[in-house]
Amino acid sequence: MTSLATSLVRGAVTSPFRRAGRPDATLPAERLTLPAAPAAPGPLAAYRTICGFPEAGDRGGAGPGDAGPGVLPLTYPHVLAFPLAMRLMTGRGFPLPVVGLVHTWFEACGHRAVRADEPIQLTVYAEELTAHRRGTEVTMVTEARVDGELVWESRSGYLSRHATEAGAGERREEADTEALPALREWRLPGDLGRRYGAVSGDRNPIHLHPLTARLFGFPRAIAHGMWTVARCLAEAESDGPGHQLRTVRADFKAPVLLPATVVYAADPGGNAFALRSNSGRVHLTGAVTREA
Repeated sequence: MTSLATSLVRGAVTSPFRRAGRPDATLPAERLTLPAAPAAPGPLAAYRTICGFPEAGDRGGAGPGDAGPGVLPLTYPHVLAFPLAMRLMTGRGFPLPVVGLVHTWFEACGHRAVRADEPIQLTVYAEELTAHRRGTEVTMVTEARVDGELVWESRSGYLSRHATEAGAGERREEADTEALPALREWRLPGDLGRRYGAVSGDRNPIHLHPLTARLFGFPRAIAHGMWTVARCLAEAESDGPGHQLRTVRADFKAPVLLPATVVYAADPGGNAFALRSNSGRVHLTGAVTREA
């Protein structure tokens, strides 16, 4: 698998030579693929633990109490494929500077449950560039296949901020998160970014230490957006009616500065959710659907 560290270094070197907002910008047509392989048990177990998903023997096996491999969490194929996405976004044909890119939204669909021991082939490509009121947004697509069958796919929006004309892009309608009742309070330690980075491989400096985060304009290290999504999904699984999660859509609203105390809120059915601070600031909104 491509080293994320290598991609981060390449991105830091190439970003100053790329200018976002060029009217003639185009995306590379290439698709990057990882050969089919099952998820490594050790890293998967560590990911389940730090994100709050149950162990394979607790849920997701062939039956109650089953100690089998279980199924992959809905967010995990994205983690496996992220080095490919970074390789593509730091490649020669990518038009946006990767330094400063902001993950704005994430959606995933599991077309069926994927067992942890199934060999999955992962493919990543850039789908489109769109105008945003704060710059230019690129949509990155990840697909997972088993023996040629599309079993899972995701899309992520990444924003490159730059000056735009007034009214450029559309503002997404805000969800009414205040109506969602608070269900859990989580105390997030200052080293959460380092711990999740060790599990996911995403050691972006903004997540690791206050000093490295300040280099990029943050007063303290911030939690990984994909950790916040996964943690909310783990809670949605435990609070929901017990059916496998099929889809998720999450919108990132504000970074979580570490350490922090945050509140998980969700509707009674466990479908709409939000992550907010005690002061009411919204960090994340989202919704899931479940298998019938």
